[in-house]
Amino acid sequence: MRIPPSAPRPLNPMAAAGCGVVSLALFLAIPLAGAADPTLGDLPSPGEGRWWLLGAVLLVQAVTAVQVNRRPEVVLPLVAGVPLVAAWFGPNAAFSTTAVTLIASVYLAVVARMRRPRVVLPAAWLLVATAQACNEVRGGALTVPEALLAGPAQALVVVGLPLLAGSVVAAQRDARDAREQEARALRREQGALLEAAVSQQRAAMSRELHDIAAHHLSGIALMAAVIDRRIDSDPAAAKEAAREIRQQSTAVLDDLRRLVGLLREDPGAESPVAALEAVPELVAQRRATGAEIDLVLPESGTDGVGPLAQLVAYRAVQESLANAAAHAPGARCAVEIGARDRDRVQVVVRDGAPAAAGAGPGGGYGLLGMAERAQLVGADLDYGPTAGGGWEVRLLLPREDPSPAASAPPTPEATA
Repeated sequence: MRIPPSAPRPLNPMAAAGCGVVSLALFLAIPLAGAADPTLGDLPSPGEGRWWLLGAVLLVQAVTAVQVNRRPEVVLPLVAGVPLVAAWFGPNAAFSTTAVTLIASVYLAVVARMRRPRVVLPAAWLLVATAQACNEVRGGALTVPEALLAGPAQALVVVGLPLLAGSVVAAQRDARDAREQEARALRREQGALLEAAVSQQRAAMSRELHDIAAHHLSGIALMAAVIDRRIDSDPAAAKEAAREIRQQSTAVLDDLRRLVGLLREDPGAESPVAALEAVPELVAQRRATGAEIDLVLPESGTDGVGPLAQLVAYRAVQESLANAAAHAPGARCAVEIGARDRDRVQVVVRDGAPAAAGAGPGGGYGLLGMAERAQLVGADLDYGPTAGGGWEVRLLLPREDPSPAASAPPTPEATA
């Protein structure tokens, strides 16, 4: 597990103990090796001053290496520099045992990602090369020119090999961390996409509920006003309006039930009526509330207009009529559906100037919903005030399969 930068790095007691045991074991075994092979060079005898000095240097290196993870910038130069004391005051052929702890310290420091490796590692190399050359020259094993060549070469091996191994391990660890971070980022992205999809579905649900409620409830409000005006003067008309309220209430419940059935993905749920062929029924419901609406339909129907585009058109007519009832009460409306050209069908809902004060400006969510639906099917939506003080919504639906009969002109429907 990679330690966060803010957390203290752990100590290395096991690594330090291992280095101490190995280096001291080699140090204690050297006199035995020297007795068996006199050609090994000038080895210190047990109890001799330089023997104790070298043992103390190895012990200091091992104890210092405990902190190499936490403070590699300080520990590594110290581990590399302490052998200079033994090289100067007690040079001997056992000096190479000081490389054991140094090799382990370089490896641990590289894996720990020290802050200034370009400064610390060259400094460690220079200290090792100096100590090695000093030990060879003062011990009489090499001349100064020879030591100046041998010392840096030996230091390059002592520092370079653990540097290479530590870099490979650190690179593998970084690659693993990068893959884990990428996986976490992908999970966050998937979560964000899921949240966006849920938000989009919620917005679609709210638009559908808005259209259903606005259409039916505005009609109920108008019929309730009729009852209030005619309950004394014309009880029969008031009763008829009450029956219409009941029908509208039943209709809104049915529409809501269909919508909930779709949201539950129930295969047996009844699909809501959402096609241009249902527009006459929609207009008839509005007329039953006392609204004056002219309806113009095409002779050839809606050939080539896909079901999703028809749903968009149906909702646009429904929302426009609801807006007219709420914001332009008493105004005469017109719904026109016809072929704009061979490739498009035009749906227009227009109302005149209001005969009475309306509900005032709305929140604009109905128009926003119409625009989003139109964009979904590649339709063009245009709306705005007319010269006569009314409002017009114009929707151009693309045909999926244009046919020659699609260009037949629309015919006015008989109005009541």
